[in-house]
Formats: sequence, structure tokens, C-alpha cells
Amino acid sequence: MTFYHRLGEIPPKRHTQFRQPDGSLYAEELVSSRGFSGIYSNLYHITPPTRIKAVKQSVPYDTKIVKEHGLKQTHLKTSGVGETGEDYLGAREVVLMNSDVKMALCNPRSRSMDYYYKNAEADEVVFIHDGNGYLLSQFGKLRVKQGDYVVIPRTTIYKFEWDEGPLRLLVIESASPVETVKRYRNELGQLMEHSPYCERDIRPPSELITEKERGSFLMKIKKDGMLHHYEYDQSPFDLVGWDGYLFPYALSIHDFEPITGRIHQPPPAHQTFQSQGYVICSFVPRLFDYHPLAIPAPYNHSNIDSDEVLYYVDGDFMSRKGIDRGSFTLHPGGLPHGPHPGTVEKSIGAKETKELAVMLDTFRPLYVTEQGMKYVDEKYPMSWTE
Repeated sequence: MTFYHRLGEIPPKRHTQFRQPDGSLYAEELVSSRGFSGIYSNLYHITPPTRIKAVKQSVPYDTKIVKEHGLKQTHLKTSGVGETGEDYLGAREVVLMNSDVKMALCNPRSRSMDYYYKNAEADEVVFIHDGNGYLLSQFGKLRVKQGDYVVIPRTTIYKFEWDEGPLRLLVIESASPVETVKRYRNELGQLMEHSPYCERDIRPPSELITEKERGSFLMKIKKDGMLHHYEYDQSPFDLVGWDGYLFPYALSIHDFEPITGRIHQPPPAHQTFQSQGYVICSFVPRLFDYHPLAIPAPYNHSNIDSDEVLYYVDGDFMSRKGIDRGSFTLHPGGLPHGPHPGTVEKSIGAKETKELAVMLDTFRPLYVTEQGMKYVDEKYPMSWTE
């Protein structure tokens, strides 16, 4: 993130002696992005994070695309999907992907994790469709709730603990760092006045976790299509303090302030995050356009160089028929898409919308996966025919 945060105890100066009560040194760890050129944080451990107990077997953890699906407007009927697996990693079903990004359903049965997890190759954005709980990481404890985007930089070691009740997650894995939108930042990185959210809306970890117990601690590390299993005799949450600019955080879709106008605003007005190869946008309740001849429904659009995914969160999806909360639509580049028949006239005169949706626009073709194919609505490509 683009602001400084700290928790716990740290020495007055980096890379200097910082001693424990028994006189031994705390182990400093630099967690940095883009080599030594990006944002970073300095962490202080009781035990060196390099010390391991055992390296165990690696297992495959990947999915494959289905190019044979062809060029089609696609609806993934995932609204009625229940639990997709036992635990957080086992429940992930990647349904859409390319080399820049993966989108996965994740509806785990278990409300806790008996291991620690690290994605060593991708940033993650976990959108909490249903549920509340805690993200626990070496950076501390963060309360998360329904409607949150939880942004987790790669190599963050974490686990979730969920409250009882419904739990439905959308997990986005990003090959490049997930950032705030460049046009909303000044030259020093601060979000400007016209940004639809500001640093006050962003919630970093608020309480440090310092686990001193010894024993057996399992960490699952994702890299190169595999889950690698490492065992430690100390917890990775053995920090006494840290500071810096790199840390997980939460931003609620309910805190995104919509940008409206006299006529229909294009999707970039809803942009929430950026990365290399794609953007994430938030459609939230808002007043409709106020030109006297305005048409609130979106106009027909031909994607020249992007594929568009909408994940439907809640509310009345004005321009679509037969779509429920939890569904995906994919409108690929090369085909025009637009409102379903009858929805344009119906929208005229409407004053506001209550819809909630997450949109992802990619700049390389996005493919349905083998896991995603079981949810394909074969009738959707013909749904514009009256």
C-alpha cells in the first residue's frame, strides 16, 4: 500500500542491533517487492524465519483452460453452488483464467485453517461475498466482513478464521502487484480528492500477533502449479514488531463512492484497483444519469482489446435477465454485448440502482477452465434474441 504503518516494537534504525530480553538478537526480515525497488516492510522475529524443521512432499495444485469452448458470450451459473470443498485451499475452484489473473469460487465448509498459507507467486484479492471473520498474518490481526476486498501481497503468510454462518468468497490471483488506481494518486502516492475512496477507508492489520510456542507448524506454499509443504518448529507469527508500506489490508465495496453524471458513465468510472493486464471495478448503489433524455441502461459495446467479467453480488441487475447473485458473465473481445431485450426501455425514467457487482476487465483473452465448464449456461449466447 502507499502509506506507512507499524505495529509492535521496532528498533530506532533499520539493520541495527535489536536485542531480546535474554540478550540475543531479534531476527530482522525485509519483505520487499520488485527486488529492492518497490514497497517493502521490515519484520522482527523471535526466531529466524529461515529455520525449518522438514521439507515435505509437494502436490499438484493447478487447473487447465479449455480453448475448445470457443468465442462465446458466457454465463457461469454459479449462483446456487454450495460448499465447494472442506478447507480454504481445497474449496478453491478456478473458473476463469489467463496468464495475468485467475478467478475462483471458494465456499469452504471449515471455518478455520490448521495450517498457514503463502502464495509465493501471486497477489491475492479475496472478495467476501458472504461471511465475516479475521485475517491472521505475520502483519497482525485484521477484522474482515461481508463486502470487503481483502488485498494480500504475495509471500504474505496467513490464515483465515471465519464466524459461523454463510461463507462465500471470490478469490482473484494476480501475477502482478495489485495497486490503487494511478490516476487517483498524486506524485507522492496519496489518494487525491476526486478518488472514489481514500486512505481513511483502507483498513490495515490493527493488532499484532506474537506466537512464542514451539511445536509443529505446517505451511503450504503455492508456486508453479504446486503446493509445497514446509514444517517449522516455531510459528511464522512470532513477530514483536514491523513497519513499512507492504501489508495486507481491507477495503469495503460499501465504502466505494460512485461517480455519476448527466449521461451514462463508462466502466473506468467504477475502477477500484489496477494491475498489469487487468483492472478491477466496483458497481455499487448509485443515482442514475440526470440528463432529461438519459438512458440509464448501458449502451451496446464492442470490446476491441479486452474481455469483461462481471461477478454479480447483490441487488437488481438492470441490464441482465436470468442472472442471480453469485453468477459470472464473460463478454469476450471480438463480440458486441449489451443490455438484454426490453431492458433499455424499462430503464428510462429510473432514478437509481441498488446493484452490487465486481467487474474484471482483462487485456488478454480470458478462458473458461475445466472446473468452470460444469457451470456453463449453454443458452446464454442466444439470450439477446427476442
